[in-house]
Parts: sequence; structure tokens; C-alpha cells
Amino acid sequence: MDKLKIGISIGDINGIGLEVILKTISNNSLLKLCVPVVYGSTKVVSYNKNIVEAEFPFHVARSAEHLDLNQVNVINCWQENVNITLGKATEEGGSFAKRSLEAATQDLKAGLIDALVTAPINKHAMQLAGFEFPGHTEFLAHQLGGKSLMLMIHDELRIGLATNHLPLKEVAAHITKDLIFKKIRTLENTLKVDFGLEKPTIAVLGLNPHAGDGDVLGDEETRVIKPAILDAKEKGIMAMGPFPADAFFGSGQFRKFDAILAMYHDQGLVPFKTLSFGNGVNFTAGLSAVRTSPDHGTAYDIAGKNEANPDSFRHALYAAIDITRSRRQYQQWHANPLERRNIAGGTDDEEILEEDKS
Repeated sequence: MDKLKIGISIGDINGIGLEVILKTISNNSLLKLCVPVVYGSTKVVSYNKNIVEAEFPFHVARSAEHLDLNQVNVINCWQENVNITLGKATEEGGSFAKRSLEAATQDLKAGLIDALVTAPINKHAMQLAGFEFPGHTEFLAHQLGGKSLMLMIHDELRIGLATNHLPLKEVAAHITKDLIFKKIRTLENTLKVDFGLEKPTIAVLGLNPHAGDGDVLGDEETRVIKPAILDAKEKGIMAMGPFPADAFFGSGQFRKFDAILAMYHDQGLVPFKTLSFGNGVNFTAGLSAVRTSPDHGTAYDIAGKNEANPDSFRHALYAAIDITRSRRQYQQWHANPLERRNIAGGTDDEEILEEDKS
């Protein structure tokens, strides 16, 4: 299979983004699997190379149309000098993170790169720079279309979110039957297409303590969540719940399911990071292209100290490769099922047509 071109946005220049990027892509064995394309600035890359003491050549590309397929590529998204203020959220840091992300996203939409891995941004710095979205997920959903789902993945643990970056006081108002049904459907589709699971099982968590405890602690479970699960079952989706979140994770019941749908950010992220922090990956499912990121933030407290662990970013990059390949294989496998079944099993066309009618 051809090497994939993996775009990398550098995130906040005042955080650990470029440190974990460089520690990952300086491994020569990576070049056997993909073509890394870093969207940023050769000056900023060189500055961070000195911090991590990484020695590897890179190709300065004018655009993603002129890549060296056997080297790390750096695309200059700006030419001006950059004032790096390690460990601080600044408008300048947000501005360059925004420019890197926008350039990489445009190339992703144009098909010049095959997938995107995003380094961490600081939301306050991004707002200072005029970024109009709560985070990467919402921005990419706007750019790429589709029904996006924030999905945290680590080995066999997969936790999706019904709502993303919302204040807790606003969550209940956003939890609707239609929303839950759409998220369940998106989750099932990504489990099939991106992870190769033929009949995935999905657990849906409740919103309230003890999943409402018979409506004593809230009625969203019986009024909204349970009806959405029943609708999903009628469509052939193996969804179950709603489960009380604390007992569900405390008892280890989460291990029995292929994926879990949590109602809000911390309900899903707290158990996920407790079980997998430093090795998890954030995957934006449901979009027309693949985007992953590490499970950590800018880590301002250790920026510039060469202490950042690159494991999560490395997992995110490998996940982008694996998911992109899985998606392409699925699309190829289902492109012409009649032809595929005839080739695979030597079945006569008339038998297949009769089988499809039944």
C-alpha cells in the first residue's frame, strides 16, 4: 500500500506541540509508513529542534503538491519572525496555531494530504486570535461537513461524546432524542468503517446520577435517552442503556462493549484519561476525512524543558494511518459488492441476484 501523506498542524507554539511532534517524526522508521507534512515554519521547527536535540533532515516544501516522499516535509505557512513566549497563552501563539490549522485543513479538503494530526491548542489564545470555534472538533466539522463525533480511543476502549465543549449548566438543554440517536448512528458507522467491527455493541450512559433513579434525580433518561436507544435498536443498531456512569466504569462493565457514548465532556474524559492518560487518542469521527490528536493539552508548565512525553502524539499519528487505511479498505470492499462476492467466492451472478432479492 502506498505511503500516506499525514498532515501535522503544530498547535500552540508556546506549548509542547512541536516538542512531541519532533520527538515522533525524528524516528526514521516512521518514513517507511507515511510522509509527515508539518504545517508551520522552518524557523520555529529549527528553534524546537534545538530544545529536543533532534538531528534529522527535513525538506522545505513550497506546498503539499511538491513533497519529498522520503523525508519529513515542512511547509512554511508564514515568513515573518515569531516571538515565542514559552508557557504563556498569547494572541500571537493563537494566531500562528490558527494559520497552521487552516492551511493543513485546506490541503486535507483538497486531497493533497490523506489525514490530519493536530497538536494541542490553547482555547483562550485561539479566541484572542479571532478563532470562532470552541475547539478543533467544531472547526473541522464546519470545514469538512458530516455528523461529527468526538471519540477517544485507546486499544479496545472507545468513548464518544454526545456533547463536546459546553458549560455543564447547558448540557441538559442540548440532550435531545434526535441528538442521541444521531450520535449512536455515527458511532456505529465509525466502528464498522474505521475499526472493522461488523456488529459493534454500544453502551449509552445516563445523564443524571444513578441514571435518574426512576426519574427521582431527573427524567432525561426515560424522556430522551431511552427512546433514542429504542429507535437505534429498531434500525438494527446494538445499543444498550442508559447505564449509571459511576457503576458502569467502577464495575468494569465498560469492557463488555465495543464503544461507549457519554453525555458530556467530563463524564467521558475523566474515566478515559484515568485509564489511558498519555497513550490515548482523540479521533473526530463522522467526517469526510480523518483527524486525530493526542489526549493532552499544551502543558505550558513543562514547555521548553524537553520533558514532554511524545507517546500520545505518536499513537495519534499511527491511529491516523490505521484509520485511513481501514476506511479505504472498507470503501474498496463495498464499492461493488456484486463483483466482490463473485470474485471472492466464485459464485454465479444469477445466484447472487437471487440471494439479493430474498
